[in-house]
Amino acid sequence: MITYFYWAVVILVAMSLLFLFGKADKWKFGLVGALVVLLIGWGAYYFHFEQIFVKRYGGVMSISVPKGQHHIAATWKDDNLWVENYDPETNTCHFNEYSKGALLQGKVSIKNCNPLMPAAPSGQMPNRVIQDSSSQTGEIQQ
Repeated sequence: MITYFYWAVVILVAMSLLFLFGKADKWKFGLVGALVVLLIGWGAYYFHFEQIFVKRYGGVMSISVPKGQHHIAATWKDDNLWVENYDPETNTCHFNEYSKGALLQGKVSIKNCNPLMPAAPSGQMPNRVIQDSSSQTGEIQQ
């Protein structure tokens, strides 16, 4: 709902400029002014207001998981959406701040991350190999 209100205000301001300059017989200035208002309104929405509208006032926003990665989690930090994905090819978790246009976008990479590892049965510890540095042999412990 807030998105419709935002666009109604932007379009109303653009049409008002066109009308006021047109009334003074300065159509060229009115058209340029209206286009500038629409362009600034689009840029402000696309790069700034979309996430704020979705988080604070409810709304719809779609993002997609990069090819070859698995989605793990998403969370809000202030007005910014952070998305965590797992890349099985490199065994790395990527925690990215979602930002359209990749402007001022934060990124944290966690190496040797394997969130898809099956859990051990209840009450048991998973098998793991411990490397003994003196003998260079691996030993399985539980």
